[in-house]
Amino acid sequence: MTDQEAREMQKILDEKIEETKQEIEQLKELTKPVKPDNAYGRLSRMDAINNKTINDKALREQKSRLQKLERAQKKLDEGKYGICVKCGDDIPLGRLKFMPWTARCVKCAQKS
Repeated sequence: MTDQEAREMQKILDEKIEETKQEIEQLKELTKPVKPDNAYGRLSRMDAINNKTINDKALREQKSRLQKLERAQKKLDEGKYGICVKCGDDIPLGRLKFMPWTARCVKCAQKS
């Protein structure tokens, strides 16, 4: 990876980390417990609980993505970013731009 590509990926990672942190904050608001004393009808309360469950899953996924992005950023700082953890080949820049948290090339990702 050239210095210019590394700077470009650093910018992309920074943006994705910031976006993910904002998404996590929004989801935290949506996953607050549904209070039993709220004036919901039976079906409305069930909908609220369902929505909370969906948002809980989305929150877990975003937290996981944030960890992967931060790990990728650390690898970039160490000069190990963009190298497949399975085969050791370079991960194509296009794949890294699309999925900056990825740790595997397309070939190895398809085998998993």
